[in-house]
Amino acid sequence: MLVPLIFLLMKQLLISILAIIVTLTGSGLARAQRLSVAADIANIRSGPDTGNAVIWQVEKYHPLEIVKKQGDWYLFKDFEGDRGWIYKSLLTDTETVIVKGDNCNVRSGPGTDNDIRFTVDNGVPFKVLEKKDVWLHVIHADGDEGWIHRSLVW
Repeated sequence: MLVPLIFLLMKQLLISILAIIVTLTGSGLARAQRLSVAADIANIRSGPDTGNAVIWQVEKYHPLEIVKKQGDWYLFKDFEGDRGWIYKSLLTDTETVIVKGDNCNVRSGPGTDNDIRFTVDNGVPFKVLEKKDVWLHVIHADGDEGWIHRSLVW
C-alpha cells in the first residue's frame, strides 16, 4: 500500500514543478519578438496613430524588437535602444541584422581570408540569407551582398 501512495505523491510533485516552469516561462523569460521593416521606407511615429508626429524613418530590413502591441500598432526598441511606433503592415518576420560599428568589412566568403567586397557603417540593415558558424551571408535592399561576422551586427 505504501508504494502506490509514494508514486501518487511523486506524480503530484512532478505536476507542480512543471506548472511552475510553465508559469515562469510565460511571465517574461521568453525571448522578445523581433520583426523587421518590409517597406522600402517606413515612418516611425511618436504614438500609435497616423495623427502622431513622424519622429524618424527607417529603411527596408531594419530589425526591431517589439515591446508592446496596441491594435495594429507596435511599440518597438531598436539596436540603439530608441523607441517608436510602427504600423503592423510595414513589418515582416524576415530575419535581418543591422551593423553596430563603423568601417565593418563585408567579405566575399565566410572568413577573414576572403576578399573585402565593401565596408559599411553603423546603422546599415541587411537581410540574412545564410549562416555559417559565426558568419552571416547578407544582402542589402540595394542588392549589395556578402558575408559579415556576427559580432559586428545586432
